[in-house]
Amino acid sequence: MADVLLLEKRSDGVAVLTLNDPDRRNAMSDEMTAEWKDAIAGLRADPALRCLVVTGAGSAFSSGGNLSWLADTNAIKVPPLRDRMLEYYRTWLTIRSVEVPTIAAINGHAVGAGFALALACDLRYAASDAKMLVPFTALGLHPGMATTWLLPEVAGLPIARELLFTGRAVSGPEAEAYGLINRSVPREQVLGESLKVAEQIAAQAPIATRLTKVALSGGGHPDMESALRWESLAQPVTMTSSDMVEGITAQREKRRPTFTGE
Repeated sequence: MADVLLLEKRSDGVAVLTLNDPDRRNAMSDEMTAEWKDAIAGLRADPALRCLVVTGAGSAFSSGGNLSWLADTNAIKVPPLRDRMLEYYRTWLTIRSVEVPTIAAINGHAVGAGFALALACDLRYAASDAKMLVPFTALGLHPGMATTWLLPEVAGLPIARELLFTGRAVSGPEAEAYGLINRSVPREQVLGESLKVAEQIAAQAPIATRLTKVALSGGGHPDMESALRWESLAQPVTMTSSDMVEGITAQREKRRPTFTGE
């Protein structure tokens, strides 16, 4: 049986994780969840990683949780079900703990937990004909996988309320207008556009990029003073790096810098 998760590591420091169960529209099954856990752990430990792109095989990004699995939970008591769901959520949301920028290349429909996975990434590029929706209440479910936090973080409360209350789908252009994604492009260009951005990120200084991701995580700093305190520490860290010397030298010599992460 083919792996339900594919990992490609490129020489430029960009990694591509592909949800690879197109017959089930890349539903986030127990098997895929286990492979995801191992893959993210390996990527977090990879010092050469500079950017991570997540996409789906076939016509969908991800249809979210397996509906047959959800139906089977009806007879389970709440305490063990809570523990099971927490583990499931936290495993998929480990993408938030990856120290380099992450990109969701939304090649097709992203539904429920599948859309939450895309929202958990730093950047999102979606097919213009992709449908993105969180139809939890239409299934008799409360939203899960931190959707009630991720949607407001990305697009604000008014849009989050509308999408969560109605469960309606938004297309790529509409999602771009709402700020849910960075850009909507034709389906055949989604991965290429995402990789182009990933390559630009990977070409920047790794230490500065990782520290910038920390600064922006969780919605950014609560106020300007917090930002100043962080920057007054993080910027001196980069000022003592070899990469800063390389960056300034390259600018003076009018060439592209070659950063080493040192």
